[in-house]
Amino acid sequence: MPTSSIAFAEHVFNPAAFAQYLDISQLESDKVTLTFDDKPYDLYYGYHGSLDAMGTEHIYPTLSTMKINEEKKSLEIIMSDVPEKTDFWVRMPDDVISAEKENFIVLVDGVDTGYDLMKFPNDHVIGFFITEDTEHIEIIGTSVIPEFGGIAVMILGISIVGLVCYFRSSSGISLTRIN
Repeated sequence: MPTSSIAFAEHVFNPAAFAQYLDISQLESDKVTLTFDDKPYDLYYGYHGSLDAMGTEHIYPTLSTMKINEEKKSLEIIMSDVPEKTDFWVRMPDDVISAEKENFIVLVDGVDTGYDLMKFPNDHVIGFFITEDTEHIEIIGTSVIPEFGGIAVMILGISIVGLVCYFRSSSGISLTRIN
């Protein structure tokens, strides 16, 4: 029996052809793609039993919108219909939203809610319960994309150039040059 530290057959699955390994949550779940600075970020989401009930007439909650709130450093999710209490999960890249020491705050209709966290190499999954009345979900972290947009970099650059010009033109301040 051959032994290997690789968990897949190289002759079937070429690891150089894929940026990340596929898993069942990516293959069978719904996704929302957020785009920042021309870079797409896929956020996958699902509900309890969504894979078990495939092919049945089970009614799932309906997600209306999902967006980043840069000001609050959060991911906001608006639900339009939740037929029954269920658990809801979101899988997102670490670049989209992260929290110091992975301590997120999850608010379901403004109420702080417990959650489960599963960590992957490049992303994480946050799961929690939602009820029939759920409309607004907010996952709060310590940083979100885009943390430093183009405007912030431009303002920093203009500030530095302005300071250099000010000190060069100011007659009261002398900068000595060392050769």
